Amino acid sequence: MRIAYLDCFAGVSGDMVLGALVDAGHPLPALRKALRAVDLPPFRLKAERVSRNGIAATLLYVVTAGKPPARGWRDLDRLLAKSGLASSVKSRSREVLRRLGEAEAKVHGIPIEKVHFHEVGAVDTLVDVVGTVAALESLGIRKVFASTVNVGSGTMEGSHGLHPVPAPATMELLKGVPVRGSSPSVETATPTGAALLAALAEGFGPMPPMSVASIGYGAGSRDVRERPNVLRVLIGETIRSEGSETVVKIETNIDDMDPRLYENVLHACFAAGALDVWLTPIQMKKGRPGILLSALAPEPRAESVAGTILRETTSLGVRMAPMQRQMLARRTQEVRTRFGDVRVKLGMDGGAVVTAQPEYEDVNRLAARRGVPAKEVLSAAQAAARRMIDEE
Repeated sequence: MRIAYLDCFAGVSGDMVLGALVDAGHPLPALRKALRAVDLPPFRLKAERVSRNGIAATLLYVVTAGKPPARGWRDLDRLLAKSGLASSVKSRSREVLRRLGEAEAKVHGIPIEKVHFHEVGAVDTLVDVVGTVAALESLGIRKVFASTVNVGSGTMEGSHGLHPVPAPATMELLKGVPVRGSSPSVETATPTGAALLAALAEGFGPMPPMSVASIGYGAGSRDVRERPNVLRVLIGETIRSEGSETVVKIETNIDDMDPRLYENVLHACFAAGALDVWLTPIQMKKGRPGILLSALAPEPRAESVAGTILRETTSLGVRMAPMQRQMLARRTQEVRTRFGDVRVKLGMDGGAVVTAQPEYEDVNRLAARRGVPAKEVLSAAQAAARRMIDEE
């Protein structure tokens, strides 16, 4: 499984996360194309190669013509809801924005509908949020993890006067996340960066076992003398050991929802951190046909997945039960076929390969590129995987 690890040793901001993903290989033209799906005021997204204390990094910034109109949380959420973004990108982006709006609302003691983003422009906020989510999906990243977050120290001047660092909204978003203060006395974690972590990260702490494929550095706008003002992202495949882990099964019975909505429900559950989601036809009371919606989630994401189900469906409640999941050790390896390279997921038992399954995304991509049936690419990949196993 492809994951990203955000090393927030110098802090986190929306432009640092997005800059790091571009630096790690997400093409800038693809990013601009994704952003055009949102009806934003005219702007230019610029990227520069800069040095921060000897480390080369990508600095992203937005240039607008004049002063963009002031917009509140509801305006931004409506822009996302009406956008032409892919369903999963849209739902995950709205979740990040919702977290940000709720934090600001709580800090200021107002309803979320009255929140206005004084410290950041609407264009900057949506570029950082939508760009990050779109880049993660384009890079095939299934899960995001992060380090302890450097939140800075001291005080800063804002539109409401002198505030402590980190900003109140930032700290609200980072509740439950491992953080640390640092010198010099500057803001190193912004509300948008904190919202991205709160909504997208599966866990925090040391880097999980992984085979790193690419590394990117996103630069902050300031050049700090004491340390490189960059965020580092490591992208690669997980290295999993055989054994068991505890997951949570979340279920609910539904018999009164428009079936066209289930596609979005599935996307939203995966965006919230579900490992798997499935639908089972059932018969309910009075003989009515219904659907059993089931999801598996890691323990830290179970509440998020349950909340997503309650928001996205007509259900009034869910059932949650912890259970053990037994797994083979896994690794991913590429095999060469006449159509191109295909990643193969290998299941290991005591060091021996007992199962090999080509990644269907690679199969489908090569089939479309070469204009051949997907089953031909799949067959070639399976044969190449068998040869690789026999040679080991």
